[in-house]
Amino acid sequence: MHMNDKDRCGEMKPFIYDLNLDDLQEWAKENGEPAFRAGQIFDWLYVKRVNNFQEMTNLSKELRAKLEDQFEFVTLKEITKLESKDGTVKFLFGLHDDHAIETVIMKHNYGNSICVTTQVGCRIGCTFCASTLGGLKRNLTAGEIVAQVVQAQKILDEKGERVSSIVIMGSGEPFENYEATMKFLRIMIHEKGLNIGQRHITVSTSGIVPNIYKFANEDTQINLAISIHAPNDMLRSKLMPVNRRYPFEDVMEALRYYLAKTGRRITFEYALIGGVNDQPEHAAELASVLKDMLCHVNLIPVNHVPERKYVRTSRNDIFKFQRVLAENGVNVTIRREQGHDIAAACGQLRAKHMELR
Repeated sequence: MHMNDKDRCGEMKPFIYDLNLDDLQEWAKENGEPAFRAGQIFDWLYVKRVNNFQEMTNLSKELRAKLEDQFEFVTLKEITKLESKDGTVKFLFGLHDDHAIETVIMKHNYGNSICVTTQVGCRIGCTFCASTLGGLKRNLTAGEIVAQVVQAQKILDEKGERVSSIVIMGSGEPFENYEATMKFLRIMIHEKGLNIGQRHITVSTSGIVPNIYKFANEDTQINLAISIHAPNDMLRSKLMPVNRRYPFEDVMEALRYYLAKTGRRITFEYALIGGVNDQPEHAAELASVLKDMLCHVNLIPVNHVPERKYVRTSRNDIFKFQRVLAENGVNVTIRREQGHDIAAACGQLRAKHMELR
């Protein structure tokens, strides 16, 4: 039974999902257990996907008691579940400390994709995004990010389906919670765990320059997406205050380094906002910035967020924008909208929940 934080004495115990296999081996050694026990625990967590330590039946009672004494399972309490006509399911999960986060399961013809959150709220301040309303509350631990995928997989287990891809595009800026995000990623791709293919995982950043360089040196096959949303410094600063901290040209330079180092194609996410950044001249300028880069542009017709005064780009203007990019040799698609009928823009559900409290 999880106590509310107010009832807790002293520090909270670490989450068992915070530990990777190496950590578990280290823990086993420190507790006088053979190393193979770590593999058994890892298997119970990610292959058998148990809900508590007592279900780990091939471990001794003493070992289970020790685990229970030293670790917590992450509890994600389902506050709201919304199902869209297109099969998208959006969850608002309550955390142990009364904060809430959103996780989304999206159905594609190639399988189930999970969109996870890395922070409670966000401090990046993009003017068209609901995640940032109310600012940043705290970082999630690696285990709290892991738990979102495990929970989604448990839900899919009931239908005999599996998580086939992960996008780290929920609320928050993953590269401002870099260590926890990387630990989460390494747990996800471990072949003895959920074993998600690296090329089926995409991490999205608003352009935290030092950590783009860091990520380039991580030696992974994980995809990188950049929220760009403007073709120049001035407009980007208006839409994304983070651009004042990490200017447009510095972001592009970091991305050129990433391309040189990894040879992996970058996805540029571009939210189209009616009359703001969606005109043919914006498309032409973006094309000139991206020429000669191995990249793909994903155009996102912006969801209407009532708290923001932006309007959606007309269908005609969306296609015009796409045409200008394509004619200039830029690989471009329009994102298929999912969950449009269930407030699926990041942060909308949480913002609604906070209003009602």
